[in-house]
Amino acid sequence: MTSVSDSAAAPSRVNGFTRVLVAVYGILALAATGRSFYQIATKFEEAPLAYSLSAVAAVVYILATVALVAPGRVWFRVAWLAIGFEMVGVVAVGAVSIAIPELFPADTVWSQFGRGYGFVPLVLPILGLWALSRTARARRDRAEVSA
Repeated sequence: MTSVSDSAAAPSRVNGFTRVLVAVYGILALAATGRSFYQIATKFEEAPLAYSLSAVAAVVYILATVALVAPGRVWFRVAWLAIGFEMVGVVAVGAVSIAIPELFPADTVWSQFGRGYGFVPLVLPILGLWALSRTARARRDRAEVSA
C-alpha cells in the first residue's frame, strides 16, 4: 500500500505521452483478453500453447495498464517488471513463431512480433520502457535538486 506522503512526494507518471500509452495498453488488454477467452473457451485443444500465451499477454497488458496509472514506487516497479516481461515475451514468442512455426498452429498476440496487431505489441514495450526511464531520470533529478 502506498502512503499519502509517498504519493504526494512522487508526481504522477501520467503525462500526455503516457496517457496515450495507457490508452493503447488498455485497448490491447481488452483485445487480448477477449481473444484469449474466446480461443480457450471454444478451441483450446487446437493450439493450447498459442492460446495460453494469448492469455499470458492479456494478463501482462492488464497489469501494465494498471501499473502505469497507479501511484507510488511499488507500482512503478510493477510497471517496469510487466513491461520488461512483455518485451522479452514479444521477442521470444516472435522469434520462435518464425523459427519453429509448427509450434504455433494458431496465432498469439505476440506471434511474429505482433504482426496480427500491426506490430504494436513489438513497439509498445519499447515505448513503455522509454517512458518509465524518463520518469526515473526525472525522479533522480528532482532528488538531486532537493538534496
